[in-house]
Amino acid sequence: MTEILLATNPDNPQIIGSIQKTAEEKARQLPQPSGYHILCAIPEQEKEVELGNSGLSLIKADETLRTEEIMTTVLFVVALGPDCYQDKTKFPTGPWCKVGDFILVRPHAGSRLVIHGKEFRMINDDSVEGTVEDPRGIKRK
Repeated sequence: MTEILLATNPDNPQIIGSIQKTAEEKARQLPQPSGYHILCAIPEQEKEVELGNSGLSLIKADETLRTEEIMTTVLFVVALGPDCYQDKTKFPTGPWCKVGDFILVRPHAGSRLVIHGKEFRMINDDSVEGTVEDPRGIKRK
């Protein structure tokens, strides 16, 4: 359980109370996409890189992990807005993805959000370029 502290004045903070949040309550704080938007989570990046068949590996620097997270082309679909894929002229074959899919998008697609330290993106339904079963090993060039 974590606390959200309440303060009265940002220039002279005085704590006047706190709100306790469980993990379940935090999960309910995820935004529900509206219209044709899709809420996506960014999969965690691999922290180590193996060096060929040597059995050795390197640990990536924090800045490298952050850059890979920002520039990722693979996202995990968390929620679909109510109007996603409803335009039958634009999507004649039906939805391009569903909740639980790993999808491919352009590196800067969508709006970036950070919720409880985890990065998410809100993208448009037509930003999806494909789905993948196993995203491990897919890297941006």
